[in-house]
Amino acid sequence: MTADSSASGSSASTLAGDPIERFREVLARAIALDRAILPEPTAMALATVRGDGQPSVRIVLLKNVDERGFVFYTNLEGSKGRELRAHPLAALCFHWQALEEQVRVEGPVEQVTDAEADAYFASRPRGSQLGAWASRQSQPIAVEGELERRLAEVEQRFAGVPVTRPPFWTGFRVVPARMEFWKNQPSRLHIRHLYERDGDGWRTSVLYP
Repeated sequence: MTADSSASGSSASTLAGDPIERFREVLARAIALDRAILPEPTAMALATVRGDGQPSVRIVLLKNVDERGFVFYTNLEGSKGRELRAHPLAALCFHWQALEEQVRVEGPVEQVTDAEADAYFASRPRGSQLGAWASRQSQPIAVEGELERRLAEVEQRFAGVPVTRPPFWTGFRVVPARMEFWKNQPSRLHIRHLYERDGDGWRTSVLYP
């Protein structure tokens, strides 16, 4: 079943069996759009929770998705890294205005393996690799020019050699327990298809808009 056909109809029988595959089909359509229409198709809102219960949300980029879940990378010492290690649950929201579609994902979070993190870090532009070392993510900059000074020190340290992955930089995988596909419709009678993890499979339902 294609993503287009599975996004129509009001019966649960129209839902595709695998929401990950359905998501990948929607994402492929988003990526195929002209960048002038949709500049960053992998952008997603990531919601975490602080120790005091305050929700926290920001935009990050999806770097991989497969049957295991949705992967992004970050500094473990930044706010989202600290929050995810303390409370390993997260919610994601993808919204593609040009497609008039949205996908929400909720579930537990796990760190990727060192091999996965190393492979992705090695694929990044050198400037981004150096920046990962130089930035004390989410910490105050005490003195003007401090970031530039730290970057210069890192550039000198790795002059002429590959930049290795910092031990405080890695990826997280959101393992979907719940996924909802939303499609805009006239008169705000939007289509909402819900998938909830049920053992090795998925339980599906259609929600009122």
